[in-house]
Amino acid sequence: MTTRFINRKSLFTNPLFNVEEVQIEMPNKKQHRYHMVNHADSVTILPVDEKGQIWFVSQYRVGANADLLELPAGVIEKNETPLACAEREVQEEIGMAARKIQPLGSFYLAPGYCNEVNHAFIARELFSSPLAQDEDEFININKLPIEKAYQMAQAGKIQDAKSLAALLLARPLLRE
Repeated sequence: MTTRFINRKSLFTNPLFNVEEVQIEMPNKKQHRYHMVNHADSVTILPVDEKGQIWFVSQYRVGANADLLELPAGVIEKNETPLACAEREVQEEIGMAARKIQPLGSFYLAPGYCNEVNHAFIARELFSSPLAQDEDEFININKLPIEKAYQMAQAGKIQDAKSLAALLLARPLLRE
């Protein structure tokens, strides 16, 4: 028994995403309509410097109506690989490049209504290499010792899901 798509209809489109009405047939043969957000895939980067500090950014997020502490991240551009996006975003957001970038894993951000997959990376051996930030980004950089970052995550002071997922995936590597 499987679920299958029957029909898709575009409802709304803008430069960042589009919304579709999707009709599916459930395993019990009944049909159901959903609204799905089609969004380009993205990356999250966990930069760790030689002092054992994780580099975070703080910026306003309209969905939370607050500044959130999060790891550098961004949307993969057309014809860009996740690795190339990670390399670009860490430079744009924290002004650093990494001699070593390793994939941590990939995950859906909100699979109940969105098809965006986030690819997480750990970046090490950081060096200064700034790129211009996007014009709509007003970012503050925060560096936290590794254990302090995990304590803050446990205490609910880091509320960004992609950052929490990347921290979870990186934990075994940060104990080395």
